Amino acid sequence: MTTVLRPHAEDDHAEELALLAKEDDRVRPPGWKLSPWAVTTYLLGDGDRISPKYVGARRIVEVAVATLATDRALLLLGVPGTAKTWLSEHLAAAISGDSTLLVQGTAGTAEEAIRYGWNYARLLAEGPSRAALTPSPVMRAMAEGRIARVEELTRMPSDVQDALITALSEKTLPIPELNEEVQARRGFNIIATANDRDRGVNELSSALRRRFNTVVLPVPATAEEEVDIVTRRVAQLGRSLELPETTTGMAEIRRVVTVFRELRDGVTEDGRTKVKSPSGTLSTAEAISVLTNGLALAAHFGDGVLRAADVAAGIVGAVVQEPVSDQVVWREYLETVVREREDWRDFYRACREVS
Repeated sequence: MTTVLRPHAEDDHAEELALLAKEDDRVRPPGWKLSPWAVTTYLLGDGDRISPKYVGARRIVEVAVATLATDRALLLLGVPGTAKTWLSEHLAAAISGDSTLLVQGTAGTAEEAIRYGWNYARLLAEGPSRAALTPSPVMRAMAEGRIARVEELTRMPSDVQDALITALSEKTLPIPELNEEVQARRGFNIIATANDRDRGVNELSSALRRRFNTVVLPVPATAEEEVDIVTRRVAQLGRSLELPETTTGMAEIRRVVTVFRELRDGVTEDGRTKVKSPSGTLSTAEAISVLTNGLALAAHFGDGVLRAADVAAGIVGAVVQEPVSDQVVWREYLETVVREREDWRDFYRACREVS
C-alpha cells in the first residue's frame, strides 16, 4: 500500500479495526464486522489506541450507527465540507470491512449505476444471461450483505434516484430480462450523502425520502473544534503525501480558520464588526486544502516553517470565487478587519501582495 496515494479507510486503519474486532464482545447485528459500540469507538476514538476519524457530537454518530442497524437507510445531509463523505466511508469500512461499493452521483448518472448494466459484447453473442450482466455497486452490496454508498444523491436525476426505492423498501432488485431477482442479505444497507447548497440539486421525492433516516452534519460549533479538525487532517495529509519535514504553524492554522469562520458567519469573532460573506461555502475541507498547499510551499520553496506568505494565495483563491463581487468582499474584509489586528500585519501584507 506504500505506493497508493490514498488508501481506503479499511486498509489505512486495518490495525485499529482488527484490534476492535478482537476485543469487541458486544452484540453485533447480522453481517456486521463490529458491534455498534465498537463502530462508534472507531469513529470517535478512545483517547489512546484508536484515533478519532470524526470530530463532533457523539450523539450524531450514535444515531447514524443505530440507523444502519435497522432496515432504514441513512442520509447524511449538510453543507459542503462537513465530512459527509469522510463519515460515510469510515462507517462502511467499520461495518462491512469494505468502503469501495460506491455510486458517485452526478447530473449524468444513469439508472444502470443503481441497478445493473450489460456487457454488450456478451449480450449480443450469447443473449441475456448472468454472465452478460454487469452488477452495480448497490446490487453487489445486496448480494454480499454489505454497505453501499451513494454520493451526492440530490445531483442525480429524479428518475435515477427513485431506482433506489425498490431496493430500500422491498430489499430486492428485480432482473426482468432474466426473470430473476437479487435479494438483499443481512448486513445490506445504503448510506447516501447530499447537500442543498450547490447548484443543480434535484429534490428527493417524498417516497424516497421516507426510506431514509436523515442525520444533519453541522459545521464545527467552535473555532477550537475546527482548529482541531484542521490540524489533524493537515498532519495526516502531509504524512500521506510524504512532504518534507515542516513546522506546522498553529498561528497560521488559527488565522485561516478564523478568516473562514468570520466570512462564513458575517461577523468577526468578537461580534463587534459585521462583514459581508462571499459566494463560496468556505468549508472546513477548503481550509484543510489551503493549509496543505501552504505546507507544500513551505517545504519545497521556503524554510520549512509554515508562514503567512505560504497560505495567502490559497486563502484568496478560496474566498474569491466570483471575480467581481467576491473581490470586493475580500478587499473590504482585509482593510476593515485584518489590517486593524496588530499581530496580523504579516498576514495582511502577504494577502495584499497576492490580491
